[in-house]
This record gives sequence, structure tokens and C-alpha cells, in this order.
Amino acid sequence: MKAHGITLKDASLLKKVAKALGPSIHDFDASKVSVSDPEEVARVKNSFLIGKLGLADSPELDEAIQEVAIKFGAANNSKHRAIFYALLTEKFNKENVYK
Repeated sequence: MKAHGITLKDASLLKKVAKALGPSIHDFDASKVSVSDPEEVARVKNSFLIGKLGLADSPELDEAIQEVAIKFGAANNSKHRAIFYALLTEKFNKENVYK
């Protein structure tokens, strides 16, 4: 499945991630990930990767966030949170969190 030029392995994963995000995805600012903001990157790492996916803190988490950001493109300011999180979920093979 393609979303905003980004290929996801499983379309149903994106739906599950979006549902888990709840009403926040309807708020313009909350629905985007700003990788130029260190606080936002820390939020993605701590709340999502460590908190939701249950990963251990490591430099690999920071690298994964930057890798996903590159997939969106540096000029793309619309890094949709649901897609961003779905890509991170696939990267770490944690789809079972959304079963």
C-alpha cells in the first residue's frame, strides 16, 4: 500500500495505528511528526517506540526515526504521524502490538 508516496507492507496496519492514535490525528499539529524538533523526536522515541512498542532504549531507535524521516523526504513537512508510526512498527516487526 502507498500512502503519501510511502510504501507500507500492510494497509490494515495503518488503519490500526490511526485508530490507536484516536482523535489526536484530527488535530493538524498533533497529526504530524516534526523531526527537526528534538522534543518531538524524544516523544516519538519514549512514548511510541519504548512505551507502545516495548523496545529498549538504544541508539538504534534514534537511527530508525531518522531513517523513516528520510523516507518522507527532507522537504516534506507533512510527516503524518500514523504513517510514521506504521513504518516504525514495520521496521521493528512489532505488528503484533496492533493485533
